[in-house]
Amino acid sequence: MAISYPLTLPTASGIATVTFRATNVTGISMSPFTFKQQVGSHAGQRWEAEVSMPPMSRADAEEWISFLVSLRGQLGTFTLGDPSGATARGRASSAPGTPLVNGASQTGGSLAIDGCTASATGYLKAGDYIQLGSGSSATLHKVLQDVNTPSGGDVTVDIWPHIRTAPADNSTVVVSNAKGLFRLSQNQTSWSISEATIFGVTFAAVEAVI
Repeated sequence: MAISYPLTLPTASGIATVTFRATNVTGISMSPFTFKQQVGSHAGQRWEAEVSMPPMSRADAEEWISFLVSLRGQLGTFTLGDPSGATARGRASSAPGTPLVNGASQTGGSLAIDGCTASATGYLKAGDYIQLGSGSSATLHKVLQDVNTPSGGDVTVDIWPHIRTAPADNSTVVVSNAKGLFRLSQNQTSWSISEATIFGVTFAAVEAVI
């Protein structure tokens, strides 16, 4: 069977640690005489991640190694989310409603949605995640402020990173187990094997900005 991207992470052993970085492209110049600064913000924003698995037997490790080698360096893509943030801290964890994009042509750092549970205090909490798109169009966004919904269930959410490609009106907003599209940060894949045949697997990834 031909390999089709994006791949799904293996489930063998789970993840021991993951480090996420939110990277912005911001230029800054500073006077060496007065320390006065000029700052300019650019459009570039992306996720970066470093993932480590616990020490593994060969049976579990080979699932991860095969997954990583199947990516063929930076060519292939896979979906990745924050394991600690799979469940929203807000009311959306137990009463999500049917959140949908409310209006076409939305880009930038906020998103209007409707179909949320009505009159919900803390529907989403700062730090929760949402996902737009799916598969090769999946993008992962972090909620920046608590979200309270009015009686109509429609609300505007401040998110990072900015929306690059406007989602279609009425497209699904994922509020549980949100993921984004990533690729390896380099073309080389490596793993370690101890004398006791214990494997160590780590990899670094960046958001696949398409």
